Amino acid sequence: MFDLSVFVFVVAATACSQVKTDTEEIVRSVKTDTARIYGEQPKVVFPGKVKAASEVDLSFRAAGTISVIRVNVGAFVGKGDTLAGIDPRDYEIQLAATEAEYRQIRAEAERIVALYEKGSVTQNDYDKAVYGLKQIAAKYDAHKNALADTRLVAPFDGYVQKRFFVAGETVGAGMPVLSMIDAGAPEVEINIPSAEYIRRDRFESFSCEADVYPGRIFPLELIGITQKANMNQLYTVRLKMKGRDRQTPSPGMATMVTIRYRTEASELVRIPYTALFEINSASSVWVCNPDNSTVTARKVVVHELHADGTVVVSEGLKAGEIVVTAGVHSLGEGEKVKRLSPVSATNVGGLL
Repeated sequence: MFDLSVFVFVVAATACSQVKTDTEEIVRSVKTDTARIYGEQPKVVFPGKVKAASEVDLSFRAAGTISVIRVNVGAFVGKGDTLAGIDPRDYEIQLAATEAEYRQIRAEAERIVALYEKGSVTQNDYDKAVYGLKQIAAKYDAHKNALADTRLVAPFDGYVQKRFFVAGETVGAGMPVLSMIDAGAPEVEINIPSAEYIRRDRFESFSCEADVYPGRIFPLELIGITQKANMNQLYTVRLKMKGRDRQTPSPGMATMVTIRYRTEASELVRIPYTALFEINSASSVWVCNPDNSTVTARKVVVHELHADGTVVVSEGLKAGEIVVTAGVHSLGEGEKVKRLSPVSATNVGGLL
């Protein structure tokens, strides 16, 4: 005889079992890795070129025929040394005539001033004498300067780079005659992309290397960074070498410049490339929340791709955070996951 109570019990038990199965939460097992600081002190390297601290074209402020050029290309000259001269005859005659006129007017002016103090001449005569003296004095000074301008002198310690004229040629005022470069510490110029420009406040130190001096590192000091990009969307950085000796790279040489970032301010971390996926065309990763074992999508900025299968992230992650490295395309926001243990040397095939 069929026992109805037994049938009811079996059906109820089956129904309860079915509800539990339907509502059971699925937890995916995922591989993870830890974001690690990229190097002890992050750095970037750019090609650069050595330039003279100053390079100027020198010219006479007076016109005339070059009478002498005292230096050759490559010669070292000190500040104030006479480099060249133009024929001074016309300027000497001009100055001599003006000097004679100046002495005559000055003597007359002094006589009128003495008479004015005694009340023997009018105010008008006094004013004419005073202003006439000022006028001839200015003319006298101008002609003395013109004679002095027949000498071309070095504005700083340096080396003669070029000669544009030779003795006997006639030049106009302002026409370049010689070119000089500064003997002081040379400069190095590099161009950096916008990704580095926006992080310029984190630059800590600069140095360069040159192939002609293998094994030597030359410290640099920042002079300035242009505020506008050039046609190639690069920003020019000017650097100055600290000190100079016979082993310092010379203007025109190629160098490799290293920029180091402050370690404490760096956000560069390294993670496996497989952790990346895209959300709305933006690089992203799944970050594991250790408190509730869920994952959260977070946008990151990729700084570098490395051949060893890792990427360097400059924004979005901090050292020590856990990211999912496999199955990233099958996860959803807030989904619970179970982290797989890393494979050890005694568990080559996977989990036991």
